[in-house]
Amino acid sequence: MATRSEEVGPTGSAEPTDTTETTAPTPSVEQTEPVEPVEEVEPAPLLTLRDGLGEVVDTEAGLLALCEAIAGGQGPVAIDAERASGYRYSNRAYLIQLRREGSGTHLLDPIAFEGLAPLQEAIGEAEWILHAATQDLPCLRAEGLWPTELFDTELAGRLLGYPRVGLATLVETLIGRRMKKEHSAVDWSTRPLPRPWLEYAALDVEVLIELRDLIADELVATGKDDWARQEFDALRGFEQPVRVDAWRRTSGLHKVRGRRALGAVKAMWELRDEIAEQRDVTPGRIVPDSALTAAATAPTLPTDRATLMALKGFHGRGADRYSARFAAVLREVAELPEAELPARNPRTDGPPPPRAWADRDPVAARRLVLAREAMSALAEEHGMPLENLLTPDSLRRVLWAPPSTRDPQELAEAVAEALAAMGARPWQVGLVGPVVVDAVLGGDVEPEPPADPIEPGAAEPAGG
Repeated sequence: MATRSEEVGPTGSAEPTDTTETTAPTPSVEQTEPVEPVEEVEPAPLLTLRDGLGEVVDTEAGLLALCEAIAGGQGPVAIDAERASGYRYSNRAYLIQLRREGSGTHLLDPIAFEGLAPLQEAIGEAEWILHAATQDLPCLRAEGLWPTELFDTELAGRLLGYPRVGLATLVETLIGRRMKKEHSAVDWSTRPLPRPWLEYAALDVEVLIELRDLIADELVATGKDDWARQEFDALRGFEQPVRVDAWRRTSGLHKVRGRRALGAVKAMWELRDEIAEQRDVTPGRIVPDSALTAAATAPTLPTDRATLMALKGFHGRGADRYSARFAAVLREVAELPEAELPARNPRTDGPPPPRAWADRDPVAARRLVLAREAMSALAEEHGMPLENLLTPDSLRRVLWAPPSTRDPQELAEAVAEALAAMGARPWQVGLVGPVVVDAVLGGDVEPEPPADPIEPGAAEPAGG
């Protein structure tokens, strides 16, 4: 799940922390009013485990007992998973936490089992409660677990307009308890797992059921419960999207100039990824991104081991062990025909970047301006982030190539069909569809040119 210490804002980016030191102003001689002392806010009580901490289940007998306990509980099941992001290449779960009323909290080591079909059967059709479900669903599915019904407390928090929807923030805001943060980035593939880490992990499901109930009540009170249900139903089929040209996400790629240099980054990235997958370590532990860009931006491609190892970033055991292989792929890139090298801007099936719309299609650019203004107002009216109203990609696609009809009714139906085909839920189509229709119709209207200003001293027109 998302680390508790990195609270995520409505756009999915980490909230910056202001570390600037400040001092109280020195009172001036003329100041006569006494300075009121700032009242210190008492920190919220620390969240603790109600039922203590049980042993990690890693045997068939333990799994059978866990399944019996879960099946004998009542209500929804709070679930969380811990991965070893930053340490392992794979996205698999290294610990699964579960809690259900009447059953208590359970910690399960999925590495000890071939699959978890008995647990899936024990949960049955009970609702899952997750926080940031898209992070955990893929690794849970890989273990044979998937929900028939779910509730995502993070997504619900976004729909309700909470400015920060990290688990720790929501728990403190709605339940008044403070969560520990010190083990948010540990290596969960470690065996055995230290007891403090296990306690930290168990706390992630300790109040998830209570949090779900409070948020569900608020969804009903704001009339957003049906919207949330549609979102949750769509999440059940979530799969991690396959990244096309993932190497283009290399940090510092914007500094790389020329197709051959891009080809060098691509070739080294692919080799590093292959090695990382074989060793099941995160690619950055082989060599960092900065090493790839340093090699690609060198005056001459470093096609021998000694030259490569002299570059900034190529140091450590990983670089030393695989430097000959990196040099070999760079020699291959140096000999490739220009036509086989990657382009700076690959062709896509989507619209161009918004900054290019005015030059490529002024009418589409007007649609985008109108739609953005209306979408901002709509998001403010309903108290939620823009991207939860509709994904930016879907909005741009339908505005760049809208249906051809301009009959308002036919256009509304065609827009609704297009949005649904792109995965928009009915509640989103109902809210955003009219915005798109108005933007399409309004974009077709040529704006009137500004009136010529009257030159100073010129005679005013008759009747003025």
